[in-house]
This record gives sequence, structure tokens and C-alpha cells, in this order.
Amino acid sequence: MKYAKPLPSYLVQRYHGWKATTYAENRPWYRRLAEEGQRPPAMVISCCDSRVHVTSIFGADQGEFFIHRNIANLVPEYSPDGAQHGTSAAVEFAVTALKVAHLIVLGHSKCGGVQGCYDMCSGQAPELEEKSSFVGRWMDILRPGYERVKDIEDPADRVHALEKQAVLTSLENLMTFPFVKEAVEQDRLMIHGLWTDIGEGSLLAYDPEGGDFSAI
Repeated sequence: MKYAKPLPSYLVQRYHGWKATTYAENRPWYRRLAEEGQRPPAMVISCCDSRVHVTSIFGADQGEFFIHRNIANLVPEYSPDGAQHGTSAAVEFAVTALKVAHLIVLGHSKCGGVQGCYDMCSGQAPELEEKSSFVGRWMDILRPGYERVKDIEDPADRVHALEKQAVLTSLENLMTFPFVKEAVEQDRLMIHGLWTDIGEGSLLAYDPEGGDFSAI
């Protein structure tokens, strides 16, 4: 693999710092995790955005969360077509093999993927309409959400609402997976929708009774 290059020095230094401190001070815990395997109580589906740090938000330790990240924290509809589906595979493994009790979809403010969907659906990003655009075809998942918010008058409010639609669309699509639906109906799994404001540090949870997000 001639194109692979060595890690930048700052990452190497950080690794050695972690190995000498955090790992050294918790070696038995890490070895136990390795030997006994993972048993996380929850799966979190979050955005790839580097500003979204799931473990920091919840103060989680290693082994607590099974985390899957993708553009705009989206879950596609169940589609057993024999193709390659990274997010669907992660959901399947979490629910059927790890048997997590909670499945959380975490959206966030200023999401570049959501902004891309907005631009594409409003005709401002024709390049994302190209079949060759991986981002555009992935953001097609959120088109139904755009249709729900497109009549909001203020553009900023429209995008903000679309960020939350990314969470709601994913929750809806999760329920198209037979093994998710069965686990939910049998009270073996609970699904949750969250949205965080990066700048404010606030966390909102979707309330199905009120049909809106409210602060935790």
C-alpha cells in the first residue's frame, strides 16, 4: 500500500502520552474489556462532525457505548437488497448480537450534512444531485424531512428544523427494521432522539407525546 504514510508526530506523541498515563493507570480494566468482550447498554448513532464528542457529552467510559457515526446521523430505511450497508449493519449488530437496551440518535447544530441536504433540495447545490455524489445520494434519506419544513418562512429556522428532522427521519426508519420493531414492541429496546447545540452545550430530547424537542 504505497500511498499510506506514517502518522503525524503530534498523534504519535498523544498516543504515547495516553499509553503512559490513562492506560497504565487502568490496565486491568482494559484487559478485562479485551478478554470479556463488549457489553454496552446503548448504541449511539451520531454525526461524523468532529465537534460532536459523544463520550464527553455523557461522561462515558470505554465499553459503555457502541457508537456509529455517519454524515448527518442518518439511518436509511430497511433495504435487504444484498448491497453493502454500513449503518444498517451496525444497527443489526447492536440489536441482534449486542442486544443493547437503548438506541440513541444524536443530531446537532450547524450540521454540514444537513446544510448540504438543504442546499441540494432547494436547488442551490446541483453537484449533489449528480449520481456520482456519495454525499448527495446519502442525503436523499433526508428528502422527506425537507418536504416537512420547506414552507418555514425564515431560512435559518428552516435549516434548524431540518437538523431535527434528521433525527426524526432516522427514528422512523429504524422502525422499518423488523428486528428493531420486534425488540421495541417486546420492551427489549427503547429508541431515543436527541439534538445538541454545539455552541451552547445544551441537549434536547424528542418527546413523542408533545411531538417536539425539549431541554433535558
